[in-house]
Amino acid sequence: MTTSQQATSPRATAASAPHHLAIVLFSLAMGGFAIGTTEFASMSLLPFFAADLGIDEPTAGHAISAYALGVVLGAPLIAVLGARLARRAQLLVLMAVFALGNALTALAPGFGWMVAARFVSGLPHGAYFGIAALVAASLVPQRRRSQAIGQVMLGLTGATIVGVPLANLIGQAVGWRASFGLVSVLALLTVLLCALFAPRDQAGRSDPLRELGALRSGRVWITLAIGAIGFGGMFAVYTYLATTLLEVTKVSPAVIPFFLAVFGIGATLGNLFVPRFADRALMPTAGCILLFSALALSVFPLAAGNPWALAADVFAIGASVSLGAILQTRLMDVAGDAQALAAALNHSAFNTANALGPFLGGLAIREGLGWTSTGPVGAALAVLGFLIWIVAYRDARSVDAKSAPRDVGSGSNAAPPANPPGRRAPPLAPDVRNRSDAARDPVA
Repeated sequence: MTTSQQATSPRATAASAPHHLAIVLFSLAMGGFAIGTTEFASMSLLPFFAADLGIDEPTAGHAISAYALGVVLGAPLIAVLGARLARRAQLLVLMAVFALGNALTALAPGFGWMVAARFVSGLPHGAYFGIAALVAASLVPQRRRSQAIGQVMLGLTGATIVGVPLANLIGQAVGWRASFGLVSVLALLTVLLCALFAPRDQAGRSDPLRELGALRSGRVWITLAIGAIGFGGMFAVYTYLATTLLEVTKVSPAVIPFFLAVFGIGATLGNLFVPRFADRALMPTAGCILLFSALALSVFPLAAGNPWALAADVFAIGASVSLGAILQTRLMDVAGDAQALAAALNHSAFNTANALGPFLGGLAIREGLGWTSTGPVGAALAVLGFLIWIVAYRDARSVDAKSAPRDVGSGSNAAPPANPPGRRAPPLAPDVRNRSDAARDPVA
């Protein structure tokens, strides 16, 4: 199997990185911080902009769906069209468009304009995370890929600790428009950081048709399905968490940022520690997270009446966010040449979950099942995601069995071959250059 130099090779990126790895990862994570702030804060601000624009909350939820639709459509489209562009240039353009979309949201004169602005804001989301994940994974050894991607995703989860509560407080004190203005400023800061510290690379040598080749892989689609279905449960609960706190738990609006921060702490710790297990056992870790998420979501109706029990359960639900980094790594392993498209499609899948979870949770609420009915709905989605995971896990094991070295000769005492075939490293793993590589490579 051949691989695309720009899509998969870390050589140009890693060798030309003039700054410490931590600074590069921080710069990439800052974009995740801006994206996470706008994505999750829009859910917590839903009651406020609904009242300001004179619409009911289910209708206001269309703005959240518009953002998710922008991610779903924008991620694969931008990944394909940008196949020949340098990754650093893509990061800068994507964050600039993201800043523009959030500025337009803050200035929207009516709900229709806000929906359009949210759609524009969502377009760069998936493509940015996809490119950032590829850059991060190309800078570290193969055994640390999940950890590097998880560190980039710390920007997203860190936003749920600091950015989202801060945006919620600003929304209550100044107005929801100021919160989206804050996101626009964070996006511009990311543009500056990436311009200064992101590794410089050459224009891509991939092509759109090669990137589209990922769509022919059943393993890519089944991995995307795990995220699109299994992650929907978390969004089903989180979207209506603020209203549940007000209507069921009976807390003051001033306490809502505390619960949002608890969710973010769970998500951040999950992204810090869970990928360490995933680097040892990728698919089993993903299955365990789905089962853990199903359990935490099923407890939600029981915990909603008590603030402290609810805080513990929200923390557990947040920890399941680590599934994102794990599935991102899995996609890198199965995507072949189409690394950029597969990495971007991962976020299309999660924003499909972002649309599916709130939609099904809203149906349950409208049917009179109560605000806490989002918990069982979310648990059902997590279980369904686990069933899809079983199919993917069996396929992964069968592939591993076929690629394992076989004994030469007959009988149980047959000697192993002198040079047993080794498993080929995934495309993104930094290769160990031999002397001929060094002679051919001008960077070396």
